Amino acid sequence: MSLRHIEARHPARRGAKSPMQTLGIKTPSPDGAQDDAERVRPGPGRDLSALLAGAATAVGAVGALLALTDTGSPLRGPSTLFFLLAAPAVAIGAALRGLDPFGRALTSLAGAVVVNMLVAQGMLAVHRWSVRGGVVAVTALSLLLLLAVLGREKFRSGKRTQE
Repeated sequence: MSLRHIEARHPARRGAKSPMQTLGIKTPSPDGAQDDAERVRPGPGRDLSALLAGAATAVGAVGALLALTDTGSPLRGPSTLFFLLAAPAVAIGAALRGLDPFGRALTSLAGAVVVNMLVAQGMLAVHRWSVRGGVVAVTALSLLLLLAVLGREKFRSGKRTQE
């Protein structure tokens, strides 16, 4: 069977590489200093993630405190809502370390909504609805999940050192 005209002229028949074979894959350098110059910038705004995490923790703590003390502050509603979404989201996000950042954020936020809905449904089912009880229940569930994740990682790291 003879080759068609286009197949006879194909560069691969003469030993040329296909476009997929010419893609370069960047490997990390052995000294580990591949992109440090890009990541570390001098001046203000070099690492805001720690500052934002601290601010979010403070807002969440104020929200929980305002809800538990039944204070009549105008910040009570928004900061309590932030706490009720952030506490379970952080715990679920810690459990999902293998996902890419966007998928992890989306999944942990959806999981936080599910935790809040389950707590609300449980309180409504037993006719014990209260804001304080909801905040305490969400806090307890978030802490349990976070402690389970930390315990799992400690168990894994202890198992690795034994091997």
